[in-house]
Amino acid sequence: MKGGAAPILAIVDDDPELLEVLTLEFSGAGYRVHSARDGRGGFELVQERRPDAVILDVNMPLLDGFSVCRRLRDAGNAVPIVMLTARDTELEEALGLELGADDYVTKPFSTRVLLARVAALLRREQSRRAPQRAEQVFALGALQIDGERLELHYAQRRIETTLTELRLIEALARRAGRVLTRAQILESVRGDESVVAERIVDTYVRRIRQKLLAIDPSFDRIETVIGAGYRWRDD
Repeated sequence: MKGGAAPILAIVDDDPELLEVLTLEFSGAGYRVHSARDGRGGFELVQERRPDAVILDVNMPLLDGFSVCRRLRDAGNAVPIVMLTARDTELEEALGLELGADDYVTKPFSTRVLLARVAALLRREQSRRAPQRAEQVFALGALQIDGERLELHYAQRRIETTLTELRLIEALARRAGRVLTRAQILESVRGDESVVAERIVDTYVRRIRQKLLAIDPSFDRIETVIGAGYRWRDD
């Protein structure tokens, strides 16, 4: 999304009717839409077109949405992803797999809600990329966050994160020593009224911890405060 150009959206779903509806709705809302009807084609589409956001169904032939999401993240692609799940059990599975998606919407859903969720993701990413008059680089101990470049470094090593993960660790670090509830964390990282269960925060935190522990096996800065939420430990 450069120079005011319309955002590029990739929609990957094997349901032709839903794909047509979503394409029409998002095109009417000003998006440049590209689509694929199976996971393998969807993965190639995202890699080639480099969209600003992706809507990704879970149940698809050739390669399911879980696998597509995981492959994109493993390839270092941090594009915002909204996953479409057909039932709550799929959402539970997605959370358990810790895939790296930024949002989850359970079918059936309102296209208006989906439009709002994608727009919220893009606004958050755009605001992060916009030059800041205030402090662009935030540092706390071994942690460094570049808000303009959307980069996270720890102990002078860069860590690949999704936008949601970056916002979460920044929310905790900027309030070091304070306990943030899951609801407060969701508000910080999503900025909208999400219907996703607050337990998704636990998945985000677990992913971030794993990435930081891979660099520093003694990392213990993110504390779980039982019954309350999470805190960045401030010595």
